[in-house]
Amino acid sequence: MINNYSSYNNSSYQNGVDWLTILLYAILVIFGWLNLYAANFNPEVKVFFSVDAEYFKQLIWVIITMALAGVVMMADSKMLVEFAPILYVVSLLILGVTLVIGKEVNGAKAWLGFGPVQFQPVELAKISTALLVSRVMSRYGFRFSFNNYVKLFSLLLIPIALVLLQNDTGSALIFLVLILPMFREGLTGHILCLGFVCIVGAIATLLLDSWIVMASCLTTALLVVSVYLYHLAQNKVLIRAAIITVVASAATASALYLLHKPIRYDIIILVGAVGFSVYLLAVAISKRIKYLTSILMYLWMGLCISFATGYIFNNILIEHQRTRINVLFGIEEDPQGAGWNLKQSLIAIGSGGVTGKGFLEGTQTKLNFVPKQSTDFIFCTVGEEWGFIGCAFLIILYIIFFIRLIHLAEKQHSVFSRVYGYCIVCIFFFHFAVNICMTIGLMPVIGIPLPFFSYGGSSFLGFSLMLFLFLRLDKDRQELIR
Repeated sequence: MINNYSSYNNSSYQNGVDWLTILLYAILVIFGWLNLYAANFNPEVKVFFSVDAEYFKQLIWVIITMALAGVVMMADSKMLVEFAPILYVVSLLILGVTLVIGKEVNGAKAWLGFGPVQFQPVELAKISTALLVSRVMSRYGFRFSFNNYVKLFSLLLIPIALVLLQNDTGSALIFLVLILPMFREGLTGHILCLGFVCIVGAIATLLLDSWIVMASCLTTALLVVSVYLYHLAQNKVLIRAAIITVVASAATASALYLLHKPIRYDIIILVGAVGFSVYLLAVAISKRIKYLTSILMYLWMGLCISFATGYIFNNILIEHQRTRINVLFGIEEDPQGAGWNLKQSLIAIGSGGVTGKGFLEGTQTKLNFVPKQSTDFIFCTVGEEWGFIGCAFLIILYIIFFIRLIHLAEKQHSVFSRVYGYCIVCIFFFHFAVNICMTIGLMPVIGIPLPFFSYGGSSFLGFSLMLFLFLRLDKDRQELIR
């Protein structure tokens, strides 16, 4: 009788488990631990395991995570839906507590200490936010109305604000990628286009004067409106819009001159854009001309970004973050400061060649030329010791892992499970892409760990639980979980 029950329980536990994903996860964890061991290896120390070494601590976290993963896989998947709001509120409270009693590391007050153990609450916030976003979007009759826009974006903005107050800008950016799964469920493409405008506008403002970016936005809007109105045979509207823009700008410039004020090109362009927008908005409403409001929305998003970028750069980002961005775009050079990490990382990766120097043979690694090599720059250990072949293998392995998760997400019968699956894919991919781009100089260093590779117990635990929660949902993919 006992044997029959044991056999049934074991079969029930294993039924529906996606072992291919677990195998890919295991390969990433093992390869990551080997590179972490290499990053900490000291040939002068004869002891294989040192309790103070990062690779030993990471191994302990791997063991703890495996135990928790087993518990997750045996839990009731419907509990994830029911407890998502509670978990979200708890994670926000912990983020708030961190602002008061948290420990500051590298300028970010983002850690809580429990004796020898340190935990980064943002890892819990990522999971809880992904779960609650999935719950909201899986409600019966959900559609992208104004109220739901407010609700969803509020769920993202609250943790972003708390994490920004901790001076952890890199982690705050991660919550923005949770917008991407919404497109799978029917979110309008305007949001994605607006995001692209924001990115281009922000980069352009860092490289050029803000008034040049604003002038480019206004000129582009004028050209688009010209083509659109000409196609609708609304030539008079087009001419009036252009005249109003020029007159408003000229009047502003004249007023500044007569009042003996400095000629502010950004103010002149802004007033011209106001006249242009007010007139076209009135025309769009009175004549019911479609798409004019959309064009104006893009215009003002570009104008706002050109204003906001300078303020955020100078007042929110801390000094070393500003320096890293300036070094990335070639605005300034800091070879012994912010540019040192990147320079040494590129040397390490380049010195690996095609096949690498061999496991535990990396000179850049052993001589500690690359700061934070076991966390932010763990990828350069792969490049130095395993070479181009090792880097290609790792990138292909991650891509297969992402494709597998997308495949599983698409197989879900439950909207909740599908949305959550896409949420974790986006989070994993963001970490993967940003971390590797940081080490090769395509992005500024913002402290984003490489999933299952970078040293850190809370990040490893967070990534793993995020994955196994989805695998638990996938076990019940035939059910409509709401």
